[in-house]
Amino acid sequence: MRLLRALGRTLRMLAHLLHGLWVVTWHFPRLSPEQQQARVQAWSLGLLARAGITLQVQGTPVLQGPALLVANHISWLDIPVLHAARYCRFVSKSDVQAWPVVGTLATAGGTLYIQRESRRDALRMVKRMAAALQQGEVLAVFPEGTTGDGRTLLPFHANLLEAALAADAPVQPVGLRFIDRATGATSFAPSYIGDETLIGSIWRTLSAPAITAVVHFGPPEHAQGRERRAWSAHLHGVVDALRQVDCS
Repeated sequence: MRLLRALGRTLRMLAHLLHGLWVVTWHFPRLSPEQQQARVQAWSLGLLARAGITLQVQGTPVLQGPALLVANHISWLDIPVLHAARYCRFVSKSDVQAWPVVGTLATAGGTLYIQRESRRDALRMVKRMAAALQQGEVLAVFPEGTTGDGRTLLPFHANLLEAALAADAPVQPVGLRFIDRATGATSFAPSYIGDETLIGSIWRTLSAPAITAVVHFGPPEHAQGRERRAWSAHLHGVVDALRQVDCS
């Protein structure tokens, strides 16, 4: 049964990915930014459904920008999960842009790319993020800088808050969690850490029993005079609490 379930979900997801590629290639140039954002959100919801994942939103996402979403990072699923809950532009490592299919879809979804090993590029990205926030956009970052195991929250990189400080924009903390729909226990099937391969993580997710992706939005907040390290430490505690809220 698990094999058949995984194969069926795989075929549906592949068809959905190809359809998304066709849409962004032929339809996106003729759509307004608002229409593109709606398409990205709808497509992300469709992807989750085809993977056997139900979305559960707690709290209220910001209705409009500027805002910087700050979330914990567990899986390759985090981006479509957040897109499905509330459209936003992600900041991602630059090599994602070259990935087949995924890179094209990520770029169409408004992703901003950064060369993490370059301090100069990090400064460029802060300026670009600040400009986007000043234009009223909603951005999203994973301050851990990499995926965690879902059990503990890694330290936050405070430099990712610099753009919000520069633009005097609010930050909305977000807690992500995956749970087994039948038992209500945390599901680690979608995790993608350490030496795990992306293909292995995807296959484990598609083989798993039905999963609920929980996105818990906390209240937006301003820096209120805090420098970025103090603000980052505070947000770390808020996100840690949001991701552990009982969803039963």
